[in-house]
Amino acid sequence: MSDTYSSERERQSGWRTIRKVAPYLWPEDLAWVKRRVVLALLALFLSKVIAVGTPFFYKAAVDMLAEDASGAGWMLALGAVGVTIAYGMARLMSVGMQQLRDVIFAAVGQRALRMLALETFQHIHALSLRYHITRKTGGLSRIIERGVKGVEFLLRFMLFSIGPLILELVMIGAVLAVVFDVWYLAVVVVVIGLYVWFTFAVTEWRVKIRKVMNDQDTDANQKAIDSLLNFETVKYFGAEKREADRYDASMERYVAAALKTSYSLAFLNFGQSLLITGGLVAVMVMAAIGVQNGTLTVGDFVMVNAYMIQITMPLNFLGTVYREIRQSLVDMGEMFDLLEQPAEVKDKPGAPALDVKGGEVVLEDIVFGYDDVRPILKGVSINVPAGQTVAIVGPSGSGKSTIGRLLFRFYDVGGGALKIDGQDVRDITQESLHSAIGVVPQDTVLFNDTVYYNIAYGRPEATRDEVIEAARAAKIHEFIEGLPEGYETAVGERGLKLSGGEKQRVGIARTLLKNPPILLLDEATSALDTETEAEIQNELQAMGEGRTVITIAHRLSTIAHADRIVVLEKGEIVEEGTHDDLLQREGRYASLWHRQAAEDQAA
Repeated sequence: MSDTYSSERERQSGWRTIRKVAPYLWPEDLAWVKRRVVLALLALFLSKVIAVGTPFFYKAAVDMLAEDASGAGWMLALGAVGVTIAYGMARLMSVGMQQLRDVIFAAVGQRALRMLALETFQHIHALSLRYHITRKTGGLSRIIERGVKGVEFLLRFMLFSIGPLILELVMIGAVLAVVFDVWYLAVVVVVIGLYVWFTFAVTEWRVKIRKVMNDQDTDANQKAIDSLLNFETVKYFGAEKREADRYDASMERYVAAALKTSYSLAFLNFGQSLLITGGLVAVMVMAAIGVQNGTLTVGDFVMVNAYMIQITMPLNFLGTVYREIRQSLVDMGEMFDLLEQPAEVKDKPGAPALDVKGGEVVLEDIVFGYDDVRPILKGVSINVPAGQTVAIVGPSGSGKSTIGRLLFRFYDVGGGALKIDGQDVRDITQESLHSAIGVVPQDTVLFNDTVYYNIAYGRPEATRDEVIEAARAAKIHEFIEGLPEGYETAVGERGLKLSGGEKQRVGIARTLLKNPPILLLDEATSALDTETEAEIQNELQAMGEGRTVITIAHRLSTIAHADRIVVLEKGEIVEEGTHDDLLQREGRYASLWHRQAAEDQAA
């Protein structure tokens, strides 16, 4: 029952993939695509007609050389040499038409490939943080890579494979039946029937093996990328051999599946050859008997041979195409599964852009949990007036960072409302919301590009002078100027060539360049040493001037200057007030403050 269900699900996935890809062949609003499809089909039809007529030239040349001339008068007039040249020209024209077909269609296939790749890329970025926390980067990249590569092949198959193949086989069958005998056609039909049955049956079996091979390939790739992304951790724990063993175990399973694929391919090819050779021998024996009886000429004998070889080529092509089609459907099915992953956070239809008047942020009785059984925030209400700095503190797991994620709308609140200048963030566009908020996270992650690119990422249209000014404000310009290539220095993957403090300053510079009215500092200095933290804290305070600032902090010394401090514990507000007020109360905040002060003295 499990196999039946799996096969039915696979068939449904295959038809779904074909339905989704088909519109790329005939888009309603693109006339040039339709013209190219029609011209490609015309070139294909001409190539098939020429291919089926070509063996007649071969027959005429052989008969003339055997002094058993027959056929049309114009062929006889050409002579053996002329007919041979005509035979060569016909073969060349057939191939030329096929190549012309590919040239005409190439732009259609590449357009579809580009559009689907872009759609997949955009969709992945539209998926929620919840999805990206659980995804495996290596496996995901493999799914996209295989799926996109299958697009052009599948389109080519839909237009140029099965229909034209049937047309060519029907034309050849008609020639054999009319020019020779119906028994020739009967043998060809039986051979084709057996060939198609055998090819499809074995290929279905091979697809299951190929699916296992793909899964192991994805797993091995995911382990390799995961290990490389955690290069330092691997080194810290001396786990190179452990990682190599994990990778090798995945590769061992991949190799086992790959060997089964190779063995099954050899079996498929031999079985196909056996059937085709049997049919070829049977037809050639019938033709040889006809030549001996005088009912056929030597030219007829070689023409039958030519047609049987001509049948062999598309049938071999059918086996390859069907195998590749099944694989493309599997690969693209995985990609369309990805495309059908729902985006958890969506803009409402016709949602307006955020209109920032001052930048007041209000949390009204917020309730939220990453899953239903474990609530994180339990009715939290915070008011951050425009232009003020409010710090949110509390022990790990109290819900501090969750508030930042809700503000940026990585998730939607489960209850209550989060508003900016009176506008619920669920009622405005995410693009306008994101453009209004600047974030300096605990660990600034940089792109594997130049320092200039990473700072300019905050506002790509900024001039070079503006980028340099942002770097000056973040107190990193002199450091950059001292690098061998200045602003064009590559920072390495995830910015690993820079220290933690240097990365943070680059992050501050790009946020300054963005110039947002609202600033979110999510434990922006907690990963730094004390000296660097003190230096960067000055830049962060200067950065917050004139902006609404929400600071999520673990170290209380970094937020003593805040206009108001909110203390969270187990998803609820237990205290709020200024630093001095909270110390005087001798409550939860004071307890945390004294504990951290004692730890600092001990250090």
